[in-house]
Amino acid sequence: MLVQSPTPQATPTSPVVQVTFVKANPTSKGLELVLQTSKAATLQLQNRTQVNSNSFIVDIPNAQLRAPGDRPFTFRSQKPIAGVTEITVTNFDANTIRVTVIGEASPPVVELFDSPKEGLIFSVSTAASIAQQQGQTQPTGPQTGPQTQPENQTQPSQPSASGDEPIELVVTGQQDSYRVSDTTTATRTDTNPRDIPQSIQAIPQTIIKDQQITRIGDATRNVSGVTQQGGYAGGSDNFNIRGFTTYDNLRNGFAVQSDLVNPTNIERIEVLKGPASVLYGQFEPGGVVNYITKQPLREPYYSAEFTAGSFSTYRPSIDISGPLNSDKTLLYRLNTAYENFGSFIDFNHQETFAIAPAFTYKIGDATTLTLEYEFLKVDRTFYRGLTADPIVFKAPVNRFLGEPDDRYSKETNSVFLNVNHRFSKNIQFRSGFSLTVSNSEESAFQPDSIVDGRTVQRRFGAGPEYYQNYSLQNDLITNFNTGSIQHQLLVGLEWNKYIRGYDYLRSTASLTPSIDLFNPVYGASRPPEFDEAAERDRYDRNTIAIYLQDQVTLLPNLKLLVGGRYDFIHRKNRVQQLDSLGRDPIDDATVDRLYDEAFSPRVGIVYQPIEPISIYASYTRSFNPSSSRTVDRTQLPPERGTQYEVGVKAELIKDRLSATFAAYDITKENVVTTDPTPGNSDFSIAAGEVKSRGLEFDISGQILPGWNVIASAFINDAFVSKDNNLPVGDSLVNAPGSGASLWTTYEIQDGNWKGLGFGGGLFYTGDREAELPNTFKIPSYVRADATIFYKRDNWRVALNFKNLFDTRYYDSQGYYLLPGAPLTVLGTISVQF
Repeated sequence: MLVQSPTPQATPTSPVVQVTFVKANPTSKGLELVLQTSKAATLQLQNRTQVNSNSFIVDIPNAQLRAPGDRPFTFRSQKPIAGVTEITVTNFDANTIRVTVIGEASPPVVELFDSPKEGLIFSVSTAASIAQQQGQTQPTGPQTGPQTQPENQTQPSQPSASGDEPIELVVTGQQDSYRVSDTTTATRTDTNPRDIPQSIQAIPQTIIKDQQITRIGDATRNVSGVTQQGGYAGGSDNFNIRGFTTYDNLRNGFAVQSDLVNPTNIERIEVLKGPASVLYGQFEPGGVVNYITKQPLREPYYSAEFTAGSFSTYRPSIDISGPLNSDKTLLYRLNTAYENFGSFIDFNHQETFAIAPAFTYKIGDATTLTLEYEFLKVDRTFYRGLTADPIVFKAPVNRFLGEPDDRYSKETNSVFLNVNHRFSKNIQFRSGFSLTVSNSEESAFQPDSIVDGRTVQRRFGAGPEYYQNYSLQNDLITNFNTGSIQHQLLVGLEWNKYIRGYDYLRSTASLTPSIDLFNPVYGASRPPEFDEAAERDRYDRNTIAIYLQDQVTLLPNLKLLVGGRYDFIHRKNRVQQLDSLGRDPIDDATVDRLYDEAFSPRVGIVYQPIEPISIYASYTRSFNPSSSRTVDRTQLPPERGTQYEVGVKAELIKDRLSATFAAYDITKENVVTTDPTPGNSDFSIAAGEVKSRGLEFDISGQILPGWNVIASAFINDAFVSKDNNLPVGDSLVNAPGSGASLWTTYEIQDGNWKGLGFGGGLFYTGDREAELPNTFKIPSYVRADATIFYKRDNWRVALNFKNLFDTRYYDSQGYYLLPGAPLTVLGTISVQF
């Protein structure tokens, strides 16, 4: 019996037990609340129930709620039985589960059992529930809807020990919520976003599925301050964040070159606003996007999906997971997808294949090893876009300025190996290794400048490219107290080796046939030689970095985050000239060696005047090395970014709906600019400076059961503040002054139409400068999307309408423009078990 009875205290060496599932089953007196774990006997309980309170509260200080795939979740049931207002089971902190049962007029009676088969069981009853059960077979208290669970966690089909069927309950988790309760990008630890003194937004798999996102970069339209920027030849997703374009992303916390990403293997996307160098090294100060992949599950899970739609699109995919042995110490997951689609752009076509197996091996109670592999192959028409010139706005959006046989192909192999060992409740060691190898080949006519208002001059480019990235990260995480002050200390060491090489083969417009923008005639022949450039380039970079971070709880409502990282970088740039056919070297290679080191600090504080509100302020720095030299061959110092940010984070509806408001000021110094000394205009100095200032608002979560929403808005002013060549005050390229988004869905919770859902959204991007110096703007636009779907048993069907009103709009790809797709319809059918 747990009512008002003290329980043993957890010791520092108590192992942290993972509770993988929570369910409630009716009994003859009330219900049984089951915390599913095979180690129920090792759980230690602390009774927190207060005298004269109608609530029963117990803490389990050596346990965590972790769904399969090591994802935190929350259980909530409103009015499950007569006399009980609500039951919640939550992660109170990193190592504590809190169970709360709120009685209506009197405290509930709770008894405790442990079952080797099911886990820890709380038997809950009240006088009202006992009286009700004596007169009817099941509770009649209002239910909030059908049971849902954390993503990919299957519904238990077995009856309870009493022989009754499970009650219908609402369990909020990552499957049906737009809100993510814990993120890792900002701190490399599982931390509630409200405790982080920096804006970070997460896009869970639910949003990716509801919006039927096939190009993963489109998901970031839901986040304030982020603007899409197309990658080279359409082979990658880049982003402009707070006015700064970044060409590198993170994948599970490892820095990787921007590349196409298979959306079926992504669990969620985390967007960290502002400098990320304190933990990840060389990045632009605007922010970074981190892709979190799906992990193996402890329970069998099988899912298949097929999407077909406009422009001859079809995409089958499967996602299966489960244990490979009876004691569930060896788990697997397999994601695979094939995509074949045309385009609204003339002659464009793409074929993509991806397969991603993953394995998790629980070596012992304290050690877990995870191995992931992904293969991605892309074969597509090379498409650069339209030349950045106002005249292209008069051309059809389907205009193609290359040749029909222009090709781009790429194969990428990625391996991730992670070992996680917990020495005790308070000491954890994590080591991760990442390897990415890719090879690509291109051959294409690329648009250049436009003369006489219609003639597009072109260049021809060809050649292979290869990319290799090796990373090793080691993190030691410790929890300790200094008096009443709590610390979570992270100490890390990272090694990275980056290699990129390619044959840079280009022919000038004088040898390459031009094309008419308004009346194109195709069939041009490849130029006879590469007269602009024929060289073989290779860039090597070796980085060693150490970093330290302390998350300090000064008071329960006052938290401090301090950290810093020191990077040591050796680079070698090698260039060798080839003959005009791009085949044989004609001289010895030129080698340039560079060395950089930089310290990147961060300091932030969070104050919570009341539990749902967090007020924060932070100071952060970033760096990015430069490859330029002065006239006397002196290496230019790295670009340094400095950000000041203040904001407010709020839980508008506890554990369901959250919002963030942020204001920031970023200055990037040591920007390369032209040497003003007479006769030195071909050389550079680090005298340039750019600034970015703005306001952002984001909100996401569940307003009511079945009603989800994600929305954002921002204003931004990103401009040149110092330069010897560019006009001071000019806006940065593809940095809109304002933007906003709203997406919401509702699913009917009961009745004859239960499972039917519908939704829609608007995505607004303000006008942007197309180039520096500023000469013309890319027009603003509002795009409308909509969806309708129906869920029944294990099946789901959906129709998605993108660009519902056929709005004409353009995105940016450096100094090229990418027309947005017209009205697009995608139909999807999926089944899961």
